[in-house]
Amino acid sequence: MEKIQIFINNDSISFTTTLNEQLPELDLDYTNVITDNELAFTKEYIIENEKMVSLFITELCREKNVYRASLESNEIALLLCDLFKKNPYITAICIRENQVLPFSIYEKIIENKNINYIEAYNIQTYMVELFDKAGIRSESRTEIFYTSHFMQSNNLTNYSKIFYKMNIRIDKPLTTDDKEDFLAFANINKYLKTIHIDIYNKDDLESIIKILTENKLKNIRILLYDTIKNYKTIDYLKKVNKKLKQKKKKIKIELVYSKEYLKENIFAQIIINTLKICGLITALLVVSIISYISISNYLALRQVTEIQENIKEVIEEKKDETISPPSDPSKEIINNYILSVLSINPDVVGWLKVNNTNVDYPVVQSLDNDFYLQHNLYKNKDKNGWIYMDYRNSNENLDRNTIIFGHNMYYSGVMFGTLANATKKSWYENPENQILSYDTLYESNKYQIFSIYIIPKTSDYLKTYFANDDEFMEFSNMLKDRSIHNFNIDIQPDDKIITLSTCSNHTNRLVIHAKLLKES
Repeated sequence: MEKIQIFINNDSISFTTTLNEQLPELDLDYTNVITDNELAFTKEYIIENEKMVSLFITELCREKNVYRASLESNEIALLLCDLFKKNPYITAICIRENQVLPFSIYEKIIENKNINYIEAYNIQTYMVELFDKAGIRSESRTEIFYTSHFMQSNNLTNYSKIFYKMNIRIDKPLTTDDKEDFLAFANINKYLKTIHIDIYNKDDLESIIKILTENKLKNIRILLYDTIKNYKTIDYLKKVNKKLKQKKKKIKIELVYSKEYLKENIFAQIIINTLKICGLITALLVVSIISYISISNYLALRQVTEIQENIKEVIEEKKDETISPPSDPSKEIINNYILSVLSINPDVVGWLKVNNTNVDYPVVQSLDNDFYLQHNLYKNKDKNGWIYMDYRNSNENLDRNTIIFGHNMYYSGVMFGTLANATKKSWYENPENQILSYDTLYESNKYQIFSIYIIPKTSDYLKTYFANDDEFMEFSNMLKDRSIHNFNIDIQPDDKIITLSTCSNHTNRLVIHAKLLKES
């Protein structure tokens, strides 16, 4: 029978599982002897006699002058942590198993007001911050903190990011570790609004909804990007939505089909209809399209020009006004012109300028990467969209790779319509053009271009999180190798990158990368 062996070692009381039948099993109903150096209880006995065993351990700690509990495994820790709640002598806990500390043990320890120190093989970063807020010093025996793919891909590396995170992405089926970390995330987070799911999995979706409802998270959109054609699946999702609505859970599932899928289906329908009409109608259609494009481009240019003029007027009107900072009043605002533009749209996070192009716009950021594809600075429906930052990026403390998107409105030249200039030799060999600027409320930054290229549609350059310096250096070398011109710019592990991404055509992307100049 498996037992929990207890023995005293210097200033520690140790708990270890053993199958040694020679060890005596102490029955506290028939003895008050508590001075043995090696004792054993079965797990069943501990569970059935929790209060008595707790008093026994407390008295043993007092007599032996013990303040540290050394636990063999996470399993034993979960079993015994409740026994230490009324033990004023145990102030430190050490878990000897080489495993990540689970959130369930954190919850046990945080309830114990006597504990001020926890040691484990691996304590994740966000949990370290939680312990610190509770006045508990935590220490890992590993130098590298490993997290689940869910935590890593969403850049959930500290408590504040978990607490304030407004949208997350699930890009592959959830593992057991992913689900456990998602449960921990749901326990902590207070601001979640959107969950992006790239691959539909019924079990994962049900697990996510269950965790959200159990933690009373509301007003959440779950966006499914998988191309779902099965009517049974679509009918099932409708029923789930109806059930959530009836129970007033305020959680909604939405299907988001790719533009490629929509284009293919629309194009197929156009072909069928086109076969039924005559050449005259086809000719008229071509003329109409050309006219529509010409008029649309003129209207687009005029509309964006009017917005830019209005921005200038607002900046001029408010330059002498005292405007309250949007978030942290302790931070020094050095770019008041950006603060002025917040009166137009509170989503404004900075201002981007690229020399010898039309790119000279305020940059916005939404809860996802879809809204500003079809809305302008005033949040009005607009096919030109606006220039916007990736929703995963921090808009105050720039990440290692800050990504900014915009439509390539080639004919009108608005948004990123003139970025194609950067692929011309006369442009990229001009030193003046190789420096672009991106200002925030709190910083004025200059960036040095080190890579320009056109590539078939891919997402490998859209990373915002890097597990270590080696991964970041491998990433930056990949970007340099793609460039159409060797700019001879050295990238170091502590550098930060800005990425400008737009369409080159229906299948290719035009991408520009620049590194932050330290003297900015």
